[in-house]
Amino acid sequence: MNTIIESSSIIQEKNQKIATILAFALIPLSGFATDIYIPSLPTMAGEMQVSSVQVQLTLSIFLISYGVAQLFIGSVLDSFGRYKIGLYSLLIFAAASIVIAVTHNIYLIYLMRIIHGLTVGAIVVAKRAYFVDVFEGEQLKHYLSLFSIIWSTGPIVAPFIGGYLQSAFGWESNFYFLGGFALVFAILEYVFSGETLKHFTDFQLKKIANIYLNMIKTPSFTLGIVMLGLAYCMVMVYNMTGPFIIEHHLHLTPIVAGYSSLVLGFAWMVGGFIGKATITKPFFKRLAINTVLQLAFVIVMIFSLNFISNLYSLIFFAFIIHIGAGFTFNNYFTFCLSKFPKNAGIAGGLTGGITYVIVSFLSYGIVNVVPAKDERNLSYSYLIMILLSLIVMYIILKIKNKEGATIADK
Repeated sequence: MNTIIESSSIIQEKNQKIATILAFALIPLSGFATDIYIPSLPTMAGEMQVSSVQVQLTLSIFLISYGVAQLFIGSVLDSFGRYKIGLYSLLIFAAASIVIAVTHNIYLIYLMRIIHGLTVGAIVVAKRAYFVDVFEGEQLKHYLSLFSIIWSTGPIVAPFIGGYLQSAFGWESNFYFLGGFALVFAILEYVFSGETLKHFTDFQLKKIANIYLNMIKTPSFTLGIVMLGLAYCMVMVYNMTGPFIIEHHLHLTPIVAGYSSLVLGFAWMVGGFIGKATITKPFFKRLAINTVLQLAFVIVMIFSLNFISNLYSLIFFAFIIHIGAGFTFNNYFTFCLSKFPKNAGIAGGLTGGITYVIVSFLSYGIVNVVPAKDERNLSYSYLIMILLSLIVMYIILKIKNKEGATIADK
């Protein structure tokens, strides 16, 4: 065992720069796996002769399995290593992508999307752990601060690529692209990367379960995750409904749908940058102002539909609301991870896992209640999520004030 670890470490040191680039390149994979075929959703529904809700479910299924994978995969990686699990996951992901591309059976696609979620969860968490294994101190902080920015490139670039692939080669080409992407990176990983875990830990299920339970029992932490879910759900609801509005209601092309998703992906990144720039400001005050502004803009959006409804008005209001969602996500992600500094790995996996499970169920529920019909229905969906965010924020603030009063009494 020791010989293997030392050999892997030498290989890793020799190719460290390339391996680090590969690790960064794989972090946005979750965004690519969800967003690249967003412009193709209407075409997929038509060619497979299924409803829009059935094809939208492929997104929800991926998010559920991706979220569930993050809940437990961190402990597995700590016990059995990062490299082989990550490498095998890339190969399995590639195979599942090719199966989706060659089949037109929606139920087989559902199964493959479950496999996608599980394997992407293993790949992304393993690559996050790579940086903790290899770097330390200020260098580690520098790399970790780039995570959210690099992750944002997936939702920005993927629909843009997907729109062109859809128009040129059909919806299947999106999944051939994903399969080829994973195969290329599997080869590069095999050549340049290696095991980075130096100390393998025992897989003690009871101890791990107790840590999870203590975190979930912390109300501000759990409600913070709910806020993360509501913020990302705004993006996911657009992803599930926007292409149908643009292609069916506005009668525009998948390329336009791809460009629109690219613009809104940029809005999410802008929100993250604003969140990082205002990190020294009072937490709840800046979050409250942000959510109230979102509410004001969605009310204006609903009112404006009596006078104007086109692509530009749709993207304008969605852009502003998505900036607010990115701002909320950036702040609450930091809030949740900072609650348990001694168990940051598990806290990160739990935060990401539950967030994606919430997003999958909530987004699918909302698009069923308010279908992908037009801009008005999208505005109602935004309104529901913003009102829920205000309620959750109020509860978190009440709990925080109560905890402060208890400490003061002591």
